[in-house]
Amino acid sequence: MKASAIAPVSPLLFIVLAAAAFSGQRGGGDRVSDAPFATRSPVLARHAMAATSQPLASQIALDVLKKGGSAVDAAIAANAALALMEPTGCGLGGDLFAIVWDPDSKRLHGLNASGPSPRGLTLEKLREELGDRNQVPLFGPLPVSVPGAVDGWFTLHERFGKLPMNELLAPAIGYAREGFPVSQVIAHYLQSNFRRFEAHRDEITEFDNLSAVFRPGGKIPGEGEVFRNPDLADTLQRVAEGGRDAFYAGPIAEAIEAYCRRAGCYLTRDDLASFRSEWVDPVSVDYRGVRVWELPPNGQGIAALQMLNVLEGYDLASLGHNSADTLHLQIEAKKLAV
Repeated sequence: MKASAIAPVSPLLFIVLAAAAFSGQRGGGDRVSDAPFATRSPVLARHAMAATSQPLASQIALDVLKKGGSAVDAAIAANAALALMEPTGCGLGGDLFAIVWDPDSKRLHGLNASGPSPRGLTLEKLREELGDRNQVPLFGPLPVSVPGAVDGWFTLHERFGKLPMNELLAPAIGYAREGFPVSQVIAHYLQSNFRRFEAHRDEITEFDNLSAVFRPGGKIPGEGEVFRNPDLADTLQRVAEGGRDAFYAGPIAEAIEAYCRRAGCYLTRDDLASFRSEWVDPVSVDYRGVRVWELPPNGQGIAALQMLNVLEGYDLASLGHNSADTLHLQIEAKKLAV
């Protein structure tokens, strides 16, 4: 019998076929071992590690650690970068919660840097503003509270920082001025968020101001497009040079108050100047031999601890990851948690 001719296979095609074979064996993705549902292999390191949702922010944190900075230094630098790189989830106008392990004292520290409502917005005044509505709206001036993140940076840095604050904020300032390529997920959320903003345009005071920052030239930056925020760079520069008070008692505070007056927001310079973060004792539960720590309210960590207490009586591992029984128990536990 005459042998059949076999056509040569290029190395590139062989690699593609091999990758497809592995992918098919594991149910998708690039994993060839361990959990098939995971999208990538774990990162391993001996001396230090940084985990954020933005690779550039993680790299900034690692650079800080390589320079001799503390873990808190790295976290502050990464957090400042995320104010630029993930404006859909982080920012100087938001709050900060932190749990810090101090290896010297072998003690766990908790910081609550979440700001209260403005003093002028009393419960009676809020009810008056709401009228017939039975909940605080998601848009507009009423949900605005005192931003605690910047004070949280300096409070953490005073106790655990090693490198100067201007050095920690320098990478975020540089990226804000020079720009960075927008990541895939953030490009998606910028688009979807602006659709929501447009739908509630009447509730958002000075919508054109918002649009000028995040829709430069009338176009929302897409994946891979370079986005700059020079105003944020200026703000971070003032904070780097003037410290906490540059944000809470200086020209930035004056600008915030002036805007709030125009926008119908109750936040004032006095609210900003009087804010201070609070050191708190973390709370914990034992879940099947593992001690899990969270911050006490007003954070949401207490709900996670309640869920663990409910689930401790069930052997989730034996039920299988993402099985119907596992998901049912987790959902019911979440419904019970306050």
